[in-house]
Amino acid sequence: MTTIFLLERLDTPLGEMLLATDSQGRLRIVDWHDHEEKMLQLLRTQYAGQHIDMRESTETSAASEAMAAYFEGDLAAIDALETCTGGTDFQRAVWAALRTIPAGQTISYLELANRIGRPKAVRAVGMANGANPISIVVPCHRVIGSGGKNALVGYSGGMQRKRWLLEHEKAIQPLQEEPQAALPGL
Repeated sequence: MTTIFLLERLDTPLGEMLLATDSQGRLRIVDWHDHEEKMLQLLRTQYAGQHIDMRESTETSAASEAMAAYFEGDLAAIDALETCTGGTDFQRAVWAALRTIPAGQTISYLELANRIGRPKAVRAVGMANGANPISIVVPCHRVIGSGGKNALVGYSGGMQRKRWLLEHEKAIQPLQEEPQAALPGL
């Protein structure tokens, strides 16, 4: 059986984003151009035994329009997007729980494990979070370490992107630049 994914490329403040939808318009993948090889490996793992035919799309999907609106400041634009993923039952439970974290809020890995009724599975939750194929829409960036808002850990798109996303959603304060010391004699 062959499943066709339609791939779009969207310019964002964080670089070129890759989005793939299926024939029903369901979002299947969101990743970054500089992580394309990792994205393809993730697809092979999550859809083992299936043939995925990735085709460049010439049309703009509803998912692409919603992502553009999100980056322009309409944080709720992505909330109603229909998604579909491969992965294990456990991974899909973690990803479903991620979608319940509102923009502007963060939770710890422990809290996420508690939400799915598996308080001792913190590491497994972290692994499932890292295997999320639909970043931002399935907001794995909203999960932080147990040290609070300063514990930004683990984002497969890179920590700079995680920080930007959380600042964009007003979940954390922007970093303040250190004042430059005055040079002697000035």
